[in-house]
Amino acid sequence: MSPQPLAVVFDMDGVLIDARDWHYRALNEALDIFGIQISPDQHASRFNGLPTSVKLETLTKEGLLPAHLHPVIEQVKQERTLREAANLCFPRVDHLLVLGWIRGQGCRLGVATNSVRATSTAMLEFAGILSQLDTLVTNEDVMNAKPAPEIYEEACRRLDVKPQDTLVIEDHEYGVAAAIAAGCRVVQVNGVDDVTTTLLQTAFTEWEQL
Repeated sequence: MSPQPLAVVFDMDGVLIDARDWHYRALNEALDIFGIQISPDQHASRFNGLPTSVKLETLTKEGLLPAHLHPVIEQVKQERTLREAANLCFPRVDHLLVLGWIRGQGCRLGVATNSVRATSTAMLEFAGILSQLDTLVTNEDVMNAKPAPEIYEEACRRLDVKPQDTLVIEDHEYGVAAAIAAGCRVVQVNGVDDVTTTLLQTAFTEWEQL
């Protein structure tokens, strides 16, 4: 293992972008057209952190949603999500300082997310982050999304670093499991406010002490 991380890869929703509620509201708006709703408790315990396609497949397996409706629901959901992002997503000075500090350590930067590319690109652009990245890996770039390790394996491949030389910042258990399975080291946060320069400095110091 290198004496410090060679790359830092962030999850997006709940880490760099406070979009978890946006996705929840947008999906329920799309489902409401067909008389279906996911309760807050169901979302928190069963659906949060999963791609929309997996959520819809689960509803279909439970007999609540015909499979042929998936494309129109996904289309409406993405439109609603982008509408929320356009109104609520903006650059955070603290996060831009974090990215600048990481760059100053000579590290490569990536985002690996279970969201689709169009939504991810738009949100990261609104947040002033997209131009800072060396790579963006979405659920459309792999066969299996988190908690499978493929997203983080692909991020490391694109960044030309070994997983054991990569630090991942995650908020959800699915993402933590994916990063660990890929061989990366993980720091878990509770939300976007936890992502600070101090957090990264501490993580780098602890890395050096291994």
